[in-house]
Amino acid sequence: MDEFALIRRFFTGLGPKVPEILLGPGDDCALLQMQAGEQLAISVDTSVEGRHFPAQADPWAIGWRCLGVALSDLAAMGARPLGFTLAITLPDADENWLTEFSRGLGALADQLACPLIGGDTTRGPLTLSVQVQGAVDRQHVWRRSGAQPGQIIAVLGSLGSAAAGLRSFHEQPERLHDRASWDSLEKAYMLPQPLIQEALGLSRGVSISSAIDISDGLLADLQHLLASSAVAAELDLEQLPLDPLLLKRLGKTLALDAALHGGDDYALLLTLDEADFPLARNLCPQLTRIGRLVKGAGIRTPEGDLLEPEGYNHFSGQQEGS
Repeated sequence: MDEFALIRRFFTGLGPKVPEILLGPGDDCALLQMQAGEQLAISVDTSVEGRHFPAQADPWAIGWRCLGVALSDLAAMGARPLGFTLAITLPDADENWLTEFSRGLGALADQLACPLIGGDTTRGPLTLSVQVQGAVDRQHVWRRSGAQPGQIIAVLGSLGSAAAGLRSFHEQPERLHDRASWDSLEKAYMLPQPLIQEALGLSRGVSISSAIDISDGLLADLQHLLASSAVAAELDLEQLPLDPLLLKRLGKTLALDAALHGGDDYALLLTLDEADFPLARNLCPQLTRIGRLVKGAGIRTPEGDLLEPEGYNHFSGQQEGS
């Protein structure tokens, strides 16, 4: 199968049509037209086999995952998806693998109304680069800067589950091919759910002063937000949202370590005024208050213990998904 037949068979018509996409696949560029009062939000994520997902993982889940992690960046800006491009590097044109991969990719594209609007294919080690395009109301853009002392820190989504899911796959690699039996921790790692609708609901109903998605670990990503806003944080570790299965599987100490440092959660970390939290909680009942912003630098517990913001780093020697 040549490159163009591969594109036609597996990557044509993924996702619904949206009015902002004037021209999709088939030309040298896609054309987008923004609505009045909106700005274009763009982000890109690259997923490499053995680094971002285990070798020989379920191809349906790989398709879902590579789009999901990219869409999480749009959620962190309060943006709604418009479309995405995919640059895919394949070791070979395995038709069975491509069929399942494109089905997983298309499932999330349909769910979040984010069509494939272009891309590229080449031969080499399995690598997937997804660029997402979104639209955000210029009056309600979320950024990492903007947090103020006295505001509260909240999390949307659970923490630590994905790290435990990856650990499960390391210990039982045969489970990588049994998607139907995956538990909540394994799904958290291989099938992350971008919190697009939740973020849009919050952005329209309450003032969020800053936001970031949690991809490298709670402490590492919180530190990015604090540095951008020139503030410090006080975290109540007893309030972190943890899946009961995580606590059962790892115990409290290891579960807490996974929540603080594990990464790949794709939860949202938000800051807002305390007076706005009840409304935010009504809009998003799963929103959890985990701390507050204070003057200074660093992250501490209410007792004054310093928390080191260690998380995933591509060049630290860690092997994420192998």
